[in-house]
Amino acid sequence: MLIEADDKTVAIDSGPDFRYQMLRANVQHLDAIVYTHEHKDHVAGMDDVRAFNFKQQEPMNIYADPRVQAALMREFPYVFAENKYPGIPQVDMHAIGDEGFHIGSIHFTPIEVMHYKLPVLGFRVNDFTYITDAKTVSDQEKEKIKGSKILVINALQKQTHISHFTLDEAIAFAQEIDAETTYFTHISHRLGKHADVMAELPAGIKLAYDGLTVSI
Repeated sequence: MLIEADDKTVAIDSGPDFRYQMLRANVQHLDAIVYTHEHKDHVAGMDDVRAFNFKQQEPMNIYADPRVQAALMREFPYVFAENKYPGIPQVDMHAIGDEGFHIGSIHFTPIEVMHYKLPVLGFRVNDFTYITDAKTVSDQEKEKIKGSKILVINALQKQTHISHFTLDEAIAFAQEIDAETTYFTHISHRLGKHADVMAELPAGIKLAYDGLTVSI
C-alpha cells in the first residue's frame, strides 16, 4: 500500500518484494514506512530502504508500535547495532500510539484488529481504511472504521482459516461497515480466479489487484 499526498509519500509495510514494488510503481521518493505487524511477509523488505537512503541522503522514517519495533531490531540487528557497518540501512524509529499520528499532512488513525491472537494495526486516512490480516474486529474498533468511503480488507480464501477472514466473513464485515466501495486484498490462490470471484461478489465489493489506484 502506497499513500501519496502533496507533501509526503508513505508505504504501509515492506514485504519480501518491496524493492520490486517500488520499482514497478516508479517511486522516486519515499518519506516513511508504517508497519501493521511483524510477520515476515510484512517486514522482510525493510533492508531495501538503503536505495532511498542513498538517493535522499537521509534516514528512512519507520513507524511501528513497540512490539513491532522490537521485532524489527531482532530481524535486522545490523541496522540497529551500536557500531554500524558502512552502507547498512539508515532508519529513524517512531512509536505509534493509540491517539494517531501525522506524517506531513497525512493523519493516520490506528485500528487494532486481531490476527488470531496477535494484535495487528490497520489505518484510517481521511475516508479510506486499510486493514490486513484480520480475523476479528471489536465493536470499539469498528466505530473508527464506520463512515469510510473506501475500505480495504483481507479475504484469504473460502475455507475456514484460524487467523484471516474467509470470503464470506469479509463480505459480512464489508456489509456491516457499509463503505461506498470495498476492496478485498491479502488473497490466496485458493480463493479462485479473479473473474470468477468478481462474479460472486455483491454490489460495491471488488477484488483489489496489483497496480490498483484510488483517490481519497
